Amino acid sequence: MLFAVGAAAVLGTGFLSIAPNRLLSGRPIGLFAATDLRLGAGIGLIAGVLLLMSLAPPARGLQRAAAALAGGLLLLIVGAAGNAAAALATAAPPLARISLGAGFWILFGTAALALVDALQRAGAGSAERSAVIATLGLASLAMAHCGLFDALSLAREYRSHEDLFATALVRHIVLVVAGVGPAVLIGVPLAITAARQPRLQGPLFAVLNLLQTIPSIALFGLLLVPLAALASAVPMLAALGVGGIGPAPAVIALILYALLPIVRNTVAGIAGVDPAVIDAARGMGMTRRQLIWRVEVPLALPLLVAGLRIVTVQLVGLAVVAALIGAGGLGTFVFEGLGQYAADLVLLGALPAIGLALAADFLLQTLAAVAARHD
Repeated sequence: MLFAVGAAAVLGTGFLSIAPNRLLSGRPIGLFAATDLRLGAGIGLIAGVLLLMSLAPPARGLQRAAAALAGGLLLLIVGAAGNAAAALATAAPPLARISLGAGFWILFGTAALALVDALQRAGAGSAERSAVIATLGLASLAMAHCGLFDALSLAREYRSHEDLFATALVRHIVLVVAGVGPAVLIGVPLAITAARQPRLQGPLFAVLNLLQTIPSIALFGLLLVPLAALASAVPMLAALGVGGIGPAPAVIALILYALLPIVRNTVAGIAGVDPAVIDAARGMGMTRRQLIWRVEVPLALPLLVAGLRIVTVQLVGLAVVAALIGAGGLGTFVFEGLGQYAADLVLLGALPAIGLALAADFLLQTLAAVAARHD
């Protein structure tokens, strides 16, 4: 299936696109027209070998070889895009913009899925997956350091906003952490209380479910007036940055959105603790507090981490929208690019946000696996 999708992308879409400037739509250029014939042939050859390997009887050694080939295919696709952009730039006007086309993204996605599938079939552990990610990341950074991607419009947008990019990235991470941290501190005690008193679960989940149904922009708008009034009434809060716009409403909204998955997963984890374990703990003379923090919460930790994983990925995306109310972060580039009809400026904010979400998901997935093994 992945081979068929990739072949359709090569034959029917542009691998790159070239536009007269950053505001006009580009003209698509196919893979074999854009790249050196040897690079295109290499991509096709590796894809064909992966197709043949998928038809062979499953074996871990074979799947590890398939993962290595899929990783090499990823790097070859990225390198081919940079090489093709550099070749096109030599004959293009100074204002021309060379962007990654739909064909590139589809090929990149199919190669990435092939890599993930091979690692899963090989039963690769966290250390092996981390090594693969680190190798691909270092190889991509090396290509970027050598200037292979300098001709791409995305790289030109980065150079134009380089002084703001690091600040926006750090602000984005701070917003997510500021949303997740308090949500855990509030949500876990709420979950423990709800697990102890089941009659509270109905009203509690009704309120949390209601919060989830409110669109993020609407929630930011609902917080604007009360926070602005609070800042006017208490100048000390205004001095600390609390107001109708800025990070304060963004963080409050992120906390509210994060509560439901954390509370629900923690309640489910505590409810799933074996009653025999609880009876044994009571027989050992544990107090109610000791029973909660030494038995129930540790046993519920895998589900709690799973909820935290959902929340973190969700908040990385919601923090992008927070740029609309002056909270900063990577969403600044996204909405600035939308306003200027500059697709690569949108990507400058969107791609790092996707990378943050994938990195957080991978780290928390690893933590959940460790917690499950410890359990």
